[in-house]
Amino acid sequence: MKGILGTKIGMTQIWKGDRAIPVTVVLAGPCPVVQRKSAPTDGYEAVQLGYAPRSEKGLNKPQLGHLGKLGVSPVRFLREFRDFNPDGDTVNVDIFAEGEKIDATGTSKGKGFQGVMKRWNFAGGPASHGAKKWHRRPGSIGQRKTPGRVYKGKRMAGHMGMDRVTVQNLEVVEVRPDENIILVKGAIPGANGGLVVLRQAVKGGK
Repeated sequence: MKGILGTKIGMTQIWKGDRAIPVTVVLAGPCPVVQRKSAPTDGYEAVQLGYAPRSEKGLNKPQLGHLGKLGVSPVRFLREFRDFNPDGDTVNVDIFAEGEKIDATGTSKGKGFQGVMKRWNFAGGPASHGAKKWHRRPGSIGQRKTPGRVYKGKRMAGHMGMDRVTVQNLEVVEVRPDENIILVKGAIPGANGGLVVLRQAVKGGK
């Protein structure tokens, strides 16, 4: 399950013949290999990749020691990819090819505190027939004496967005190894400048 880390640059469109294809531009890699995990030692096969160079300021000794085992300079992000054993000490965008299917993971945009209609698509209260100050309220949130509490996970007003979101089976439209850029068909979760994790599609779509 190969993968790479990158930054969402933004959306644009490119032309393929007489078709305009909406694409998301991702600046991906190069990602240094920070750690390789093996079944005899760790119980499973995986590789840990780093992304986005940073200064040593703010890193403690264990973090610096972890990065220093393979002589990797400090990085801002570390992510693990199971069952991926890349050749060499760096992963670049050329691990993917045009037409390949991938899964893109990012952090969705934060929307702040929102009510139940915007957050959960509630219908709201009646707009007329004597309804007063009830138009966007959630309605009943519990029962009577039994259970005498509100169930955990009840859909209510609250903080919306800033969630880890994965969009599956997106198509790689173009790979530009000399620029470390991947063009992915469609939209990818998150704001411009956010971290994006691109993985081989788990559903094996074609």
